[in-house]
Amino acid sequence: MSTTPSIWQSRATKVGLALAVAAAVGGVIAWSRLQPQGLPEGIASGNGRLEATDIDIATRSGGRVKEVLVQEGAWVQAGQVVATMDTESLQADVHRAQAQVTQARHASETAAAVLKQREQSVLTAQSQVSQRLAEQAFTAKEAQRTRELVGQGFLAPQKLDQVQVQTQSAKAALEAAQSQVAEARASVVAAQAQVVEAQSAIETALAVQARIQTDLNDAQLKAPRPGRVQLLSARAGEVLSPGGRVMSLIDLSDVSMSFFLPEIAAGRLAIGSEARLVMDAAPQYVIPARVTFVASNAQFTPKTVETQSERQKMVFKVKARIDADLLKRYRSQVKTGMPGMAYVRVDSKQAWPDALSIALPTEPAASATP
Repeated sequence: MSTTPSIWQSRATKVGLALAVAAAVGGVIAWSRLQPQGLPEGIASGNGRLEATDIDIATRSGGRVKEVLVQEGAWVQAGQVVATMDTESLQADVHRAQAQVTQARHASETAAAVLKQREQSVLTAQSQVSQRLAEQAFTAKEAQRTRELVGQGFLAPQKLDQVQVQTQSAKAALEAAQSQVAEARASVVAAQAQVVEAQSAIETALAVQARIQTDLNDAQLKAPRPGRVQLLSARAGEVLSPGGRVMSLIDLSDVSMSFFLPEIAAGRLAIGSEARLVMDAAPQYVIPARVTFVASNAQFTPKTVETQSERQKMVFKVKARIDADLLKRYRSQVKTGMPGMAYVRVDSKQAWPDALSIALPTEPAASATP
């Protein structure tokens, strides 16, 4: 009874080893079946099409197309004006905005002058208060002396009444002067608010003017990157809505081919690995490239793969990019959308076969590249 568990463990171990060996053999068989005929084991391949970055040049604001300055197939540089929009209404808006700026500045100058006037009024009112204080002090002393003289019998009582009336008048005049000071100070606060409001009006008018100037600048449609004009979507005289496309460019400084590899090959492929591209239209040429992307998640084989058996396998998307300097040398010959095959080395020690040695066409004449 004691030997039974060990027997079962031994059998389980043997079964596990057998399964592992079977899986490894199955992987090798599957990998060999996936290999195209004539390719070494360390090289994998997939079909795809040349892709480039598409750039749509569109209007920021709606309007009429005034002029299209390029034709389909033309080369354009970054910042080159490729089309212009009608700007008559914008020019009128510019004049109106300039007038508003001028008006706002005049209003600011007027508000500043009023503020100075109000501040001077405060000083004048304060001077009046000082004068009234002196008059009140004088009438108070005069009333005291008069009261003493009347008490001594040197002056008639009516004189004291007159002096008291003067004292009350001086007090009232002082209160009136103090009210004028308060009123003048309130006017200063109001004038300061008008100055701030006028300055805000200037900033608002300048902002409107800047926005209109931006619209004027955007009326000149420029190429954001160098490339080739692929499609003209609008002609001179057409009215476009905001965001209306005028033309499409292709940036031929970034050309790559996307293809799919089974997990057995993708798992061994590293970013930066060498690749070779062979176009269906020119199989005599072999274009060098580098792997710049390997998908992290597997997906079903795309419908572009013809065989049903391949569609049932899980694959990883891979992208191989052609060197920008090489593209610059041959940009007049680059055509995106062309189908072809991509070959990658999943084993860095594997040498390229002679059929995949780099073979490039004769470089175009210097005059052919603007």
